[in-house]
Amino acid sequence: MSSHRKARSRTNPISQRALRLGLLAAGVAGVATAVPAQAATGTGVSHAAFASDHVFSHADRAHHTQARDAFTVRQFGQVNATAVRNQANAVSAGCSADDHCRSVALSFQIVTVAGEHTHLNAVNLSDAANKKCTGCQTLAGAYQFVVSTPTAFSLDSATRRRLDDIHHRLDALTRSTLPAAELRTRVDGLAAEVTQVLDNAVAHAPKAPAGKPAVTLHRHLDGWPGH
Repeated sequence: MSSHRKARSRTNPISQRALRLGLLAAGVAGVATAVPAQAATGTGVSHAAFASDHVFSHADRAHHTQARDAFTVRQFGQVNATAVRNQANAVSAGCSADDHCRSVALSFQIVTVAGEHTHLNAVNLSDAANKKCTGCQTLAGAYQFVVSTPTAFSLDSATRRRLDDIHHRLDALTRSTLPAAELRTRVDGLAAEVTQVLDNAVAHAPKAPAGKPAVTLHRHLDGWPGH
């Protein structure tokens, strides 16, 4: 099979300039990072925040199975602007139907921001590539959950415990031997659980006349076999 790569798609694309600034502030590109920028007035209120989370897996003849996942919670508090990026890449290369590879990369990113007029730029990407890899199973999934509230809000300990439980189950699924098509269905189920947990959490968040709490899921899956 010749090399084949799916085109990437974006949800709420971030400008390249803002992303470069975010990665520069974080100090590391392509790794889980988060940096809040403090207000110049010295009030201690974060006016801008940047985060980038990236999971990458590569399977080949030397390493037939590679499975990696991340489950990251970013709580930024009161901000005027936020730039966040979540990305999953999986590659299977050089294997065959008789000697196949399996590559899985899954990234769950949860971001909470507060403010009545917060400017948000979000990127959520996944890309799965089979490179001369007949019969290989390759799956990349990026799930980005954005929690926005008009006033300051943080996830309580009970919510964090529920999210930790989902994280453990994501670890187990990522490293399972389920077929790619079934794996993506099960991972979608975990994403639905995360959304429900966050919805329940923001239901108790402080209200404000200018807006109400909201949870938005950005999802992108790519892979073989099936999509």
